[in-house]
This record gives sequence, C-alpha cells and structure tokens, in this order.
Amino acid sequence: MSKPVCLIEDDGIMGESLLVRLTLEGFSCDWYRQGGAALAALQEKTYGLVISDIRLPDISGDILFRQLRETNVSIPPFIFITGFADIETVVELLKLGAQDYLAKPFDLDVLVEKMRAILGGAETEKGATLGVSPVMRHIETILHKLAAGKTSVLITGESGVGKERVALELHRLGQGNRPFVAVNCGALTETLLEAELFGYEKGAFTGALRAKKGLFEQADGGTLFLDEIGDMPLSMQIKVLRGIQERRIVRVGGESAIPVDFRLVCATHRDLKAMVESGEFREDLYYRITVIRLQIPPLRERKEDILWLARSFLADLSAQHNGELCVLQPAAERALLDHPWPGNIRELKHALERACVLSEGRVLSPDAVFDRAAENEGRSARGLSSLGDYLAESERQFILDMLEKHDWQIQLCASALGISRKNLWQKMRKLDISRV
Repeated sequence: MSKPVCLIEDDGIMGESLLVRLTLEGFSCDWYRQGGAALAALQEKTYGLVISDIRLPDISGDILFRQLRETNVSIPPFIFITGFADIETVVELLKLGAQDYLAKPFDLDVLVEKMRAILGGAETEKGATLGVSPVMRHIETILHKLAAGKTSVLITGESGVGKERVALELHRLGQGNRPFVAVNCGALTETLLEAELFGYEKGAFTGALRAKKGLFEQADGGTLFLDEIGDMPLSMQIKVLRGIQERRIVRVGGESAIPVDFRLVCATHRDLKAMVESGEFREDLYYRITVIRLQIPPLRERKEDILWLARSFLADLSAQHNGELCVLQPAAERALLDHPWPGNIRELKHALERACVLSEGRVLSPDAVFDRAAENEGRSARGLSSLGDYLAESERQFILDMLEKHDWQIQLCASALGISRKNLWQKMRKLDISRV
C-alpha cells in the first residue's frame, strides 16, 4: 500500500492492538492519540485512509472531520469508530462525506475487510457507472468502444440484473442528447405492439382520432431499446426485421415509407439461440440483433457490486426523503453480501427502499432490510415446520410477487420466471395460488 493509514485513537490498549494488527496485515500506519496532532498531520501529509474514534481527549473525531472539510486539503476516506450513543453523530458525518463506521465492540477482520475494499477500490470506484466488479468494468470499457458507432447490441441476463441500465449508459456515451425510446415487447399484445412500434395514421382503426408517430420514428437519431425481445410474437418479428434492415417503416393504415435512423439495443432474459432452434425466434432476426452480445451476470456472481449499488441507492433515496441519509449497520452489510438476490438489482433496490420508508431510525439493521419480523410472523401463522414447507412457501411468495409485478398476466410472468405458461399454471395449482 503506497499511502499510509492515519489511526486516531486515545485508548492505549486499543490503539496498540490496532497498530499491531494493521502492521501484520501489511498496512503502513501512523498512530495519533490526540485529535489536534492528527489534524495537523492530515494537513501536511497525504494519507490513503483515516480510522478515527469519535471521542478523543482534546477535539472529538466529528469536529476534526468538520474542521478538515473547511481546509483546502484533499480529505482521505474516513472510517469512524463509535459507541452506540454516537450513532446519530456518525449518520451526520456520513451525510458530510465520511466513508463508513464501526460500532464498538467490532471485529478486527471486518475492519481490515473494509480497509482493503476502500483502499483497493478507491481508483476502481472512481467514475464507475454500472458497478465496480471486474465484469461490469469490462462491460463499461466495451460500451466506450461502441459509443461512437451505431452497432446493434443484444444485452442478456436474468430478470432484474440491470440490462436497461447498460442500455442507458451506452446511449449516454453515444447519443446522450438524443432520444432514448424503450418498449417492453412482452408487455403488449401483438396489435398494440405494432401500433406502438410503427405508429398509425388517422382513422387506421377505431379510436385512431389522429396520426401518431411510432417508437421507430420517435427514436430517430437516438436509441431504440427493445426490452424482452424474446417475448415478441413470431408474426411481429418479420415486420421488425424489415424495419431494422431497411431503416424505413410504414405506419399502420399508411402507404408511404418513412426513413428512420437509430441505434438498436435489444435485451432478453431468454436463450434466443435455443429459441431459434425450437422455431420460436427467427434466425435472420437473431443474427441481425446479435452483432455485439453483452452478458450481464446475476448479482450473486458479482458480490463486489452489492455494497456499491446499495450505497448508490441509499444516496438516491436520501434525495427523495428530505436529504435524510439511511446507512447500513455492518451486520446489514454482511447480510446483503450473504443474500442470494434471486431478483437481482431490482430486489436490492426495493429492499432498501422499503427499509428506508418503514424503519424508525436512519441506521438500517438486517431485520429492517429483509423485513424479517414480518417474514417470521407469516411463517409462524402458516405453521411452517420443515425445510420442504419453507422452500415451498418461499417459491409461492416469489411467484406471487412476480404475478403482482406483471399485473397477473400469466404469459408475461412465465417469461419473467423463465418457465413455460403451462409450468406456471401447474405451480400455481400446486401452491394454491389464485387471484383474490
């Protein structure tokens, strides 16, 4: 580690213990017992990280941090060590830009893990827009290479992994000041999808009281994002293929061809190649949209992104709640890392939003993030007593959530789950799922 660590701790036993452990871990460390001495050192010397107790004999850790902010020096990341009574102070410090905190008593292994994440990820996180994991940084690199042209891109991955986030980033890099037009191909009937994509002329059908531009026209000069293209009906696929190839479309009820120019980005959670082999997806359309393929791994396979995304979501949520920033307890962070996230980024975002809204305090515990009180109450009420019961109930709840999300449209829900419509009906009967 090129830059040393600044340790501010007045307790001799704890300070010496920390110094020995950090030295053994390979950190170069300067130890200060007084806040004033540390403040002077921070103004003269460059540190990669500061670990500071809140309660110090001369000036407190929070005052030290605030005074440092008023100077012109670059402030390194701060990890504060705090007792339970100082939690509110730490929350305020996090709002001001502190990196993290540990509540006493804490595990030294957790501290070292946080330090390595901060020091090793400082350069990695700088400028990251999709994530800090190697695979997401690699995808960002590819997007920068693609930005200047209009090569068609297919983004694949499980539901909720952030496919639209990737499409938006590619658009921002290449045509940020032009329109970004998105449509979920599985959310509309064939008739509605045709009208949405190609537009229609006045009087083309009942209710067409005026002419309307379709999404192909609206995306002219920008990006057209066809989400869940694997759910597009076969009869629509040939029409879309023609529009993509010729870059000319005809509105429903129209006669003249209208030229369009856009970057095409498609996304799906389905295996299009297998669908081509089974006759469910046109081979010519498959090769037309798969010039560049970007596979987004599930969140459980890129754990480096979990806390980065969580902090990003919490910062966004604070802007929606009068600037009140929610922070995660260390135990909550560990729980986030241990969770399998079957719903991927979407599930993570919803869990944090629910916790911020329902939690009485601003410091989020694992129970608040995962709403374990409600889960335990529900399991107890239903008399779950075995692993089989638990797994069945978990599957039942997940399917119910997906049905609600897709407004109980069976085909859309089945596609989102990656199973057939028949399979979904069978599971609903087996698990006693019905719309009340």
